[in-house]
Amino acid sequence: MRVHRSGTTLAGAALTALALLLPLAASAGAAQDPGARQTPPRGSASMGMGVLAHDGQRGAPGGASAQAVQTEGVDVSSHQGNVAWSTLWNSGVKWAYVKATEGTYYKNTYFNQQYTGSYNVGMIRGTYHFATPDTTTGAAQADYFVDNGGGWSKDGRTLPGVLDIEWNPYGATCYGKTQAGMVAWIRDFVNRYKARTGRDAVIYTATSWWTQCTGNSSAFAATNPLWIARYAAAVGELPAGWQYYTMWQYTSSGPTVGDHNHFNGDLSRVQALANG
Repeated sequence: MRVHRSGTTLAGAALTALALLLPLAASAGAAQDPGARQTPPRGSASMGMGVLAHDGQRGAPGGASAQAVQTEGVDVSSHQGNVAWSTLWNSGVKWAYVKATEGTYYKNTYFNQQYTGSYNVGMIRGTYHFATPDTTTGAAQADYFVDNGGGWSKDGRTLPGVLDIEWNPYGATCYGKTQAGMVAWIRDFVNRYKARTGRDAVIYTATSWWTQCTGNSSAFAATNPLWIARYAAAVGELPAGWQYYTMWQYTSSGPTVGDHNHFNGDLSRVQALANG
């Protein structure tokens, strides 16, 4: 009888050990799965990083603009490192936006090369802020932006700052905000930015995100220029209230720098936006 009980005990112990090992093996396999979604580190977000994943690409991007003439531009972040501005200028790129900040915790480590480099080759340039409404208030982030490269001066070469408000790469799509809460956060940011600079911030977004996370609010259409993201042959439906867009990010796979944009008008209209 003792032998029988001992065998049963040993078998039970082996099964228990196997049961404990299986979840660990599954966990290790999941960690090594190249298809598993990885959360990027804070500070690494860039303009349009969620467009392909959420909206995809439809046909050859970058078709006709609303105006007969359009002016080519790019947007860059630390991902591009030291940018070949002369190459871009010679290819016809005449304006640029540079990521300055994110939240209240990150400043672009390549900011000086990108911001002054674009200016030195003759471009009209500006800066953008990647919003994280789940970390601090809109006003706090506007202050951080203005204090770290997001200011504006009427020199004819500086574009107004951009609020990049789009899919959350670090968590919940709408940053844990209700639609009304998101509208209030955006209003907090743009009001503070205008109080600090005298300019209405440009709003960069995608129609699908804007519809989901603000309830397709039309609250900013009368004051804030629209920079729309859509990788397709046509810009498609715009967020509520905006009758036209000022800029269109139409691809993330352009030459030299991936993110390419059309300005809705000729170079004189880019200069007009810079001058306010």
